[in-house]
Amino acid sequence: MNPTLSQQELLNSTHFCVIVPTYNNHKTLKRVLDSILDFTQNIIIVNDGSTDDTREILKGYSHLIQIHHPKNSGKGMALRNGFKKAIELNFEYAITIDSDGQHFPSDIPNFIAEIQREPNSLLIGSRNMAQENVPKKSSFGNKFSNFWFKFETGIKLSDTQSGFRLYPLKLIPKLFYTNKFEFEIEVIVRSAWKGIVVKNIPIQILYDPAERVSHFRPFKDFTRISILNTVLVINAIFYIKPRDFFRKAKKKGFKKFFLEDILESNDSNFNKASAIALGIFIGMSPFWGLQTVLLLFFATILKLNKVIAYLSSNVSFPPFIPFIIYGSLKMGSYFVPTEGTLVLDSSLTFDDIQKNATQYIVGSLILASVCALTVGLLSYLLLSLFSSSKNKKI
Repeated sequence: MNPTLSQQELLNSTHFCVIVPTYNNHKTLKRVLDSILDFTQNIIIVNDGSTDDTREILKGYSHLIQIHHPKNSGKGMALRNGFKKAIELNFEYAITIDSDGQHFPSDIPNFIAEIQREPNSLLIGSRNMAQENVPKKSSFGNKFSNFWFKFETGIKLSDTQSGFRLYPLKLIPKLFYTNKFEFEIEVIVRSAWKGIVVKNIPIQILYDPAERVSHFRPFKDFTRISILNTVLVINAIFYIKPRDFFRKAKKKGFKKFFLEDILESNDSNFNKASAIALGIFIGMSPFWGLQTVLLLFFATILKLNKVIAYLSSNVSFPPFIPFIIYGSLKMGSYFVPTEGTLVLDSSLTFDDIQKNATQYIVGSLILASVCALTVGLLSYLLLSLFSSSKNKKI
């Protein structure tokens, strides 16, 4: 992309195109297309099996590239086919805009200006969800999506569901698994995992209840999105986050990484100690099999250092597990009656634990809390002492 070209020249070059997926939006489609034509002729329209007057309307735009699906396949598939066509035509970037009239094509130059400042980014238009006529379900859905996007990628965005976007076509993933509305979540999460910068830019929106048609099906589409987020969270926890951790540590050198990113991170001593306490609590708690998920969830919610918390949670590594289980049972015996005598030797079996399951759960939660508070307090004192000694040397 030549940065010396004007925005208008760029829009009419082979660098940019605008993809318009449409399904039964005959009330607003013509207005949207005419507004886009004020900026560029590089338009790819994907008619996703519309059953209204869309085909008749599009006959008046025969000079534009059109893709017609014989039946409705979902917004994700419409975008995927639009991307495919744009790549075949050697476009570098694709701006996507919904045909329901909520977006203003006059914001297109803002996307061009931002991508000139930061090439190869994936830009998402950020809507003011607090303005009049914005449906409550849309506002809630956006907050829900924003939370999980941050959990999965570590990136905080104000809007992850807007359809007004700019995609770097040659950098985004080539293979996708979703075809409906959830595609727009999959593509930004997996792009972020690839190292593509994903960011918001402000845009205008118009919600006109009289003409806007939404094809979002609350139950079916929310279920699809929830299933996708479940898969993405599992992938993030067990592959992406460990991968990024070791990549960063290897790039810096493990010693430098430990000193700079853990001991000398920008977190306060209190937050570091809190992360250690959280790790100890989760590591000793009875949530076997869910500990990593819970750890990352609460570390994200409480804005604590995930690396410190994760390392601390390994207090439950195999050699310590028998002692933790026995200590939990003993602690629980003060509050819940014991069935039989418990001794920490080879005679302690899983049958003993099952017989005293309530005692174990109660005891483990109490023991985990006591240990977490104790280790957290000691960590805070040691970190404060370490910081004080370092400042004196300086």
